[in-house]
Amino acid sequence: MLTTFVVSIVRACTRFAIPTVVVSLILAIGAGFYTAKHFSINTDINTLISPDLDWRKRDIAFDKAFDQERLILAVVEAPTPEFANAATAAMEKKLHSNTSNFDSVRRLGAGDFFEKNGLLFLPTAEVAEMTGQFQSAAPLIEILAGDPSLRGLTGALETGLVGVRRGQLPLDNTAKTFSSVAQTVETVLKGTPTAFSWRELVSPEPLTDADKRGFIEIKPIMDFQALEPGKAATDAIRQAAVDLNIAGEYGARVRLTGPVPIANEEFATVQDGAVVNGIGTILIVLLILWMALHSVKIIFAVFVTLISGLLMTTAVGLMMVGSMNLLSIAFAVLFVGLGVDFGIQFSVRYRSERYKSGDLQGALIKAAEYCAIPLSLAALATAAGFLSFLPTDYKGVSELGKIAGAGMMIAFLTSITILPALLDLLNPAGEKEPLGYAFLAPVDHFLEKQRYWIIGGTLLVAIAGLPLLYFLQFDFNPINLRNPKVESIATFLDLRKDPNTGANAVNIMAPNEAGARQVEQRLSKVPEVSRTMSLDSFVPEDQPAKLALIKAGAKILEPALNPDSVDAPPTDAENVAALKESADSLRKVAGNQTGPGAVAAKRLADALAKVAEATPALRDKVQATFVAPLQIALAQLRGLMQAAPVSLETLPPDLVDAWKTKDGQIRVQALPGGDPNDNDTLRKFAGAVLASEPLAVGGPISILKSGDTIVKAFIHAGIWALLSISLLLWLALRRITDVLLTLVPLLVAGAVTLEICVLIGLPLNFANIIALPLLLGVGVAFKIYYVTAWRAGHTNLLQSALTRAIFFSALTTATAFGSLWLSSHPGTASMGKLLALSFVVTLAAVLLFQPALMGKPREPGE
Repeated sequence: MLTTFVVSIVRACTRFAIPTVVVSLILAIGAGFYTAKHFSINTDINTLISPDLDWRKRDIAFDKAFDQERLILAVVEAPTPEFANAATAAMEKKLHSNTSNFDSVRRLGAGDFFEKNGLLFLPTAEVAEMTGQFQSAAPLIEILAGDPSLRGLTGALETGLVGVRRGQLPLDNTAKTFSSVAQTVETVLKGTPTAFSWRELVSPEPLTDADKRGFIEIKPIMDFQALEPGKAATDAIRQAAVDLNIAGEYGARVRLTGPVPIANEEFATVQDGAVVNGIGTILIVLLILWMALHSVKIIFAVFVTLISGLLMTTAVGLMMVGSMNLLSIAFAVLFVGLGVDFGIQFSVRYRSERYKSGDLQGALIKAAEYCAIPLSLAALATAAGFLSFLPTDYKGVSELGKIAGAGMMIAFLTSITILPALLDLLNPAGEKEPLGYAFLAPVDHFLEKQRYWIIGGTLLVAIAGLPLLYFLQFDFNPINLRNPKVESIATFLDLRKDPNTGANAVNIMAPNEAGARQVEQRLSKVPEVSRTMSLDSFVPEDQPAKLALIKAGAKILEPALNPDSVDAPPTDAENVAALKESADSLRKVAGNQTGPGAVAAKRLADALAKVAEATPALRDKVQATFVAPLQIALAQLRGLMQAAPVSLETLPPDLVDAWKTKDGQIRVQALPGGDPNDNDTLRKFAGAVLASEPLAVGGPISILKSGDTIVKAFIHAGIWALLSISLLLWLALRRITDVLLTLVPLLVAGAVTLEICVLIGLPLNFANIIALPLLLGVGVAFKIYYVTAWRAGHTNLLQSALTRAIFFSALTTATAFGSLWLSSHPGTASMGKLLALSFVVTLAAVLLFQPALMGKPREPGE
């Protein structure tokens, strides 16, 4: 019945070839217009998992509660903490005025509240130590605040040297300060850009990268009609940085990360090289078609059929899923790689029949008779492999399966309608020689004579390698599927190194403040948790004692910070005189001593003397290098003297909104201990938090749950694919042995593929895991061709036209998968790599293991 059905369609399409081609082209063009109008791609990797799962519902609810799903984090980095703070403040002010691109803009961990109350968040002992130093620092600060110039700087230096002369300050204690200042001066004299940090000068510990960063959280206005909905917002941020000249003013740069920039750059990464790779793939496919078919007319017919089917599949796919995702977009490559197989199979069989009879119509009908069963079975089996993901919660691949499954049926239908109609119209020349590979006769003979050795050896290798599967790795971290070279991901990876940024944090929603305290108390007992935060964390402890210390220190420091008058700027001559005087003072203090302090003093003296001898312009540069950050540091110090009592009621509204929902729920954040870049550490952390707080969401918990979901989806899809393909084969072949002859090589190929993954260090991940269930659908197609030919009594299969068709079809599929491998997107590339690997192993199983396993055809009636 199936053969009659296919032959009837081919007969009708060749009889009414012109109407068939016209209708097909109208459908293809209409599909193209629909695609152009409705095409969209969702680059959010979080949407690849079904939103109906409990943990995904909690994730989505949390994101909506705090509007985390559309967020840009601007990371402002500068050479010094002072410049980072100033550049961040300037960026915030600039962005705040842009209401056309941004809903809200706020600095994180900074702003008026923190600039005023920052000291309250330090331990009481540290506040006491800091304010205790104000007595000795006040004279120096008064000089600097009253005369912010080279003259004032050297004046402060002279005051410090008085303490050295009096024995109040050991000379060696000045080594760090003198060396730091000298290094900065020497760098300026060389003409090299540099920056000086007063905070670093007085800090007992070296500053980290985190000290030189500022953060701005931006909620953009999205344009969901655009392929990159957040691009206008990210462009506006970058333009603001250019307009403010933060690179020139502060030596700063702005890097963007967060869901919106990541999604934008994901789309750009998917696009990157796509046109070149696409054109290259098409050219190689055309070359392979030429090698297979040796006829421009036949190649044209196959190519038109392929493009028509691709356009129709794209339109149907968009109708079914609305928008593509980062995995379902791969359907196009899969369609080219697999859809062209049907065209090659039909065309090669047509050429073989044309050689035998020389009759165009007869050859097309004979090709239809021969290809009806194998092509139908191959299309159905391949579609079954794709559709096996439909019942799973892995939404990304479920949608890919839906589109590609429909695509396989469209590819089959176009191959028995458009292709024969075009061949009838084009009437390519007949064949002059048979299409088989006679030179493979020795291989056929070898496979027949040594079949038991080949079967045994193949099974032995596959079984011996099974212990390797214990070491098969699954990379649960979706960040590894992104391009680490793009700004948003590179920035995230940098931030992840600092545990205080919260890049790997998980969140728990407590019903109120009391509930939040209970959650924090429970999590404090979890060894894998380094610390927790909630709204209470922004109410400092021991405030009365700290405020008393700050108030006492302010009495001493405020007069120095706010002098009654500021000296008029010195003339250049006065600066020169001051520099020379300080250089002489340093040399006198150092004398003949050889300790580190004396060496540093002499170095600084030489540097100041060179500044005194330099041009006025160079002296201005030296002055700006020290004075610009000084003004910022003094302003920050003035702010810290204004600390006031802090309570939940007095916290800034934007800070409260970041930790408390409108209905009163409190967000509790937990941070992991250990290496933040280690997947095992993150998984242990996620498991430990879940054991304590089963409703925790985000970060490593999402990674853990996603991995569990995908592994489960893979297992379910594999089972469904195996069952559906087995049932399909049994319905068509009606023999258990023939079904096994088709499936056993496939299972062997699957096992060997995974074993090779272990040997070459290729882990499974969220993207490439789809290769394995698809292997069942794709691989079974070639095996069906051989089994149906074998059942029909054909021998010496490697020499037949069928092997020619399979070989060149395999080349086109390998080319399509290879184009995925070349993608600059790591997830797509890993998918292509595993698809190509599984395909090569499957092809080897088809050409070498399958004929040996089948042996000689059965006698009629057996």
